[in-house]
Amino acid sequence: MFCEKPHHLSNVVPQTIQAVDLHEGDWGTVGSIVNWNYTIEGEKKVVKVVVDDINKEKRLVTFKAFEGHLIEEYKAFKETIHIENEGDNNVVIWTIEYEKKNEDILEPFSYLQLVTNLTKDVDTHHVNQ
Repeated sequence: MFCEKPHHLSNVVPQTIQAVDLHEGDWGTVGSIVNWNYTIEGEKKVVKVVVDDINKEKRLVTFKAFEGHLIEEYKAFKETIHIENEGDNNVVIWTIEYEKKNEDILEPFSYLQLVTNLTKDVDTHHVNQ
């Protein structure tokens, strides 16, 4: 879903993701530019990302932020979503790489909480299908 159909997330978790719009390129393609509109800590935010890497064999996608609220606080912000099989289950691993603009900027714990909740909500949606 995060690689080829992230725009479906607004239907699955509208309380968190309000819209995911393709700005340039094609869904599921490296180099595509995507706008994410979401709510974090009760505030609506927007971030524009480029799809930096896709590895379908490893079930991995990486997004690199280059515009929006994350870039206001971080020099660099990249997230990788990797899905691994563990028996009959899938495990979602989020890796967030960032560089703060200065030492006064907080670690992105609220963003980590957002993606954790998002993962749980998407899992619940799939289980109920």
